[in-house]
Amino acid sequence: MMKKIALFGATGQTGRKFLEAAIEKGYEVKALVRDKTKLPFTHARLSIVEGDVLNIDDVSKAVEGADMVVSLFGHVKNSPAWLQTNGTKNILAAMDKHDVQRIISLSGGGLPFPEKDQPKFADHLIRTIMKIAVPKILNDAIAHADVLKTSSKKWVIVRGPRLTNDERLGTYRVGWVGVNASTKISRSDLADFIVTLVEDERYNYQMPFVSI
Repeated sequence: MMKKIALFGATGQTGRKFLEAAIEKGYEVKALVRDKTKLPFTHARLSIVEGDVLNIDDVSKAVEGADMVVSLFGHVKNSPAWLQTNGTKNILAAMDKHDVQRIISLSGGGLPFPEKDQPKFADHLIRTIMKIAVPKILNDAIAHADVLKTSSKKWVIVRGPRLTNDERLGTYRVGWVGVNASTKISRSDLADFIVTLVEDERYNYQMPFVSI
């Protein structure tokens, strides 16, 4: 039986790509969206819950009946400082309530995974720039990762470099920062990799870095 996925962040650029790919693969998806008019996509295997990831009751409705969670939501203009951290806490609470054991989350290359990363000078430079330019996003990403690491769930945090709207290549590298990695990937290819993780659990408790 195909898995049922609770999806957060379906109206984002990567989220839409993932949604389309997941439906194409045959999965059922229940998506939490703040405004359903921003999701111009309908399908018999797609159900929509209108609400907010910062509202625990809305999150619970989205997670109920799911086999796993895919969390692709992130900061937009005027987002609260700890959006990803607090939203992830709500998701984990809902997963506890509904006995859901696995979550895939999306973050950026600025999030460190010292267990396997081997950052080069350019990687250190990018992280330094992020600390100065977008500290809110980086700090939130790090805190959300800590929340997942200390949970009882099977988690994967997918990290990517600069995201583009290029055409899907169908091939990409799965490595670590500074190890078998480049500086960009298309949202379509990133979404394709995330879909593979629905069945493939080899990266549980890790933070793979995906690039072309």
